[in-house]
Amino acid sequence: MSRLKLLGQNIKKFREAKGYKQIDLAVTLDFSEEYICRIERGQKYLSLRKLFQLADILNVKISDLMDFN
Repeated sequence: MSRLKLLGQNIKKFREAKGYKQIDLAVTLDFSEEYICRIERGQKYLSLRKLFQLADILNVKISDLMDFN
């Protein structure tokens, strides 16, 4: 499985654990809900700036999002 897809799965896991919906992240990150969906499916990239912002929103470390084990 690609690292991009694994990153998307981790984002989804932490988002759901916080009780957030995709639209919640979309509004905060200034993305469309569809774009968040594609990120979680491993079809779209995040800039580093948005990745840091996402980690802050989810209250996790970047290393947690990048843990592919």
